[in-house]
Amino acid sequence: MLRQFIFMKNNNLYSEICSFDNLLFAWKKARKRKTKKDYVKEFEINLLQNLLKLQEELKTQTYSPRPLKTFIIRDPKTRKISKSDFRDRIINHALCNILEPIFDKTFIYDSCANRIGKGSLFALKRFDKFKRKITNNLKSEAFCLKADIKHYFQELNHNILINILKRKISDEKVISLIEKILINGENRNGIGMPLGNLTSQFFANVYLNELDYFIKHKLKVKYYIRYIDDFVILNSSKEQLNKWKLETNKFLKDSLKLELHKDKSKVIQLRKGVTFLGYRIFYYYKLLKRFNRKNIQRKLDTFYTSFLENKITYDKIYESLQGSFNYMKNANTFNLRIKIAKQIEYLFQNEISSIEINRYLKYL
Repeated sequence: MLRQFIFMKNNNLYSEICSFDNLLFAWKKARKRKTKKDYVKEFEINLLQNLLKLQEELKTQTYSPRPLKTFIIRDPKTRKISKSDFRDRIINHALCNILEPIFDKTFIYDSCANRIGKGSLFALKRFDKFKRKITNNLKSEAFCLKADIKHYFQELNHNILINILKRKISDEKVISLIEKILINGENRNGIGMPLGNLTSQFFANVYLNELDYFIKHKLKVKYYIRYIDDFVILNSSKEQLNKWKLETNKFLKDSLKLELHKDKSKVIQLRKGVTFLGYRIFYYYKLLKRFNRKNIQRKLDTFYTSFLENKITYDKIYESLQGSFNYMKNANTFNLRIKIAKQIEYLFQNEISSIEINRYLKYL
């Protein structure tokens, strides 16, 4: 339904963002997998009225995002996540519905985060493909520059982002809406984006598309993959990777006011294993990071405690653990999956059916 919007002129985007069809589609996306949340139910009591009110605020340019709610997570590093009000999430989706198709076609193939048809599994498959190419099908030595951009979301520069966006967007009303979203949160003099906003994920790709083009077209790097602020470059020469590392860091500082994380950006021999997207990737196999292995065990223990206290149903536990098994299946984790499956069978022996046991076994 929304694909029709990508063909319009980029200097008249605001009217499409404000259109009722777009807002209705944005509401459907914002409520996905959250239909039982109280704030969603409350909004939907007067759905038509609330959507029309949002539309009127956008049309009259009186829309203003409500304050973000923040909370801390540790997975394993400590991060502050910001949560938008539900009505603001609808606006975020409405904006991205229109802008993403315009910018996505400019992104490189191996920009993998928050894109349709891409994701972490896609990035891992690309890594495996590049690893085989650069090592002559695992017969020769090769290296990997594993890089992390320091404090990316906290340091992103609003003025630079706006200037990048203006190359494709000439509608000043759209730019004004984006600026309202950017300043709704903790930022220092036009610096930083809230981690957790849908728009932040989109803007992150737009901003670092500049880096992608520098690496692919200026440095002529062949084997490069980026997932948000983490990226890898594979090459047979350790010296070449160290040179590219210096040139990349200079570009980040000069053009994007960012820099590589000194301790987390290193050239690593592929045989010794590269940590990427929660896995330790070696020549012939990959494993889960130790923290992620322990996290799955902690999740199971927490589920069992909540189940005994009648705080969660077995159906919810079963659904979540299916996701964990899919995640483990992407690595060489046969023994771990057997161990977890046996624990599930033991802990929930009065709940699990023979059909469900067979469903678990298919992931083994």
